[in-house]
Amino acid sequence: MPIYEYRCDACGFQKEFLQKMSDATLTTCPECKKETFSKMLSAAGFQLKGSGWYATDFKGGPKPKEEKKAEPAPACGTGACGACS
Repeated sequence: MPIYEYRCDACGFQKEFLQKMSDATLTTCPECKKETFSKMLSAAGFQLKGSGWYATDFKGGPKPKEEKKAEPAPACGTGACGACS
């Protein structure tokens, strides 16, 4: 669940809340009880580093080599198989 940060425009009270994405936005300040509580825009608190799934699968790193497809067997009568000799 994401953590959302809220701030009251009236009293300056600020707090983080753990909410589901489907939960309604909080509007009433728990401190002064006014309807001036609003969600703040903040940066994500993590970075993806190392050689984990992000670097290998999504970052655009080297792709695994494709295997060569097998050649189809030659048609009989061309002399390529033991039955034609």
